[in-house]
Amino acid sequence: MSTILEVQNVVKQYGNFCALNNVSLQVPKGSIYGLLGPNGAGKTSLIRIINQITMPDSGHILLDGEKLQPNHIKHIGYLPEERGLYKTMKVGEQCLYLAQLKGMPKQEAQKQLKYWFEKFEIQDWWNKKIQELSKGMAQKVQFIVTVLHNPKLLILDEPFSGFDPVNANLIKDEIIELNKKGTSVIFSTHRMESVEEMCDYIALINKSNKLIEGKLTDVKKQFRTHTFQVGILTNNVEGLMYQLTQKFTVGQTDFKSLNDELKLEIELGENSPNELLNVLTSNGQVTHFTEKIPSVNDIFIQSVSQ
Repeated sequence: MSTILEVQNVVKQYGNFCALNNVSLQVPKGSIYGLLGPNGAGKTSLIRIINQITMPDSGHILLDGEKLQPNHIKHIGYLPEERGLYKTMKVGEQCLYLAQLKGMPKQEAQKQLKYWFEKFEIQDWWNKKIQELSKGMAQKVQFIVTVLHNPKLLILDEPFSGFDPVNANLIKDEIIELNKKGTSVIFSTHRMESVEEMCDYIALINKSNKLIEGKLTDVKKQFRTHTFQVGILTNNVEGLMYQLTQKFTVGQTDFKSLNDELKLEIELGENSPNELLNVLTSNGQVTHFTEKIPSVNDIFIQSVSQ
């Protein structure tokens, strides 16, 4: 597996407080990588180190195989949770200024800004001041500035904050499109539904320590309980329940359906799904049979609580 970013045994202290405790991560090249954790876990400290805003007390960061250096900043796009545009500066002037800070020639920056402003249909914002824009409008400008220089690595901290559903979907589509074109993405958010939808890999940090890292499907397999939600139409509830409880762990559950069926949650234990199906089909009509796959939200809560 080739990596775009490697975090090697990073430690960061603020006085007596340990923000990162020997944290190591590997972000695969071309992935969308979810960096998760509760407030105060250490995510922002790590992101600030990757962006060379602060330095680690020990440990190393490698970008595309090279030890992180000041000139690498041109290969990174960073969208912070707390946005940093100058409110009294005109939009176009500010975008050009920030693009050139990333090393873009002025003519190339103007060309790319024209492309993005037309794509987002915001051409008439060029001479507006940031303070004249709504929060969501300013977010669009910040996003453009973040991706304008075509970074290898895009770090997004709560990228959908302040957006209505239509514009959140617009930004989500742009992130996915950039990723398809080769940009690797680190995606830090508390919106677990976005992680489910977008991320290939995840890492979970809690209380300065890494708890989980891996491909999302593999992480879900680790938390798999082999539990199924079942719906069945039967005239033999008592007999069915007797047969089920001889082999399986059975409980009540609820899910949306169009039938007035018996709804059960059944843990297989050492048994196979086919064995469960045989018991069900011999006692009635199966209307619902779905494995209860752990969600990212379930994994987050279980890991942090433990």
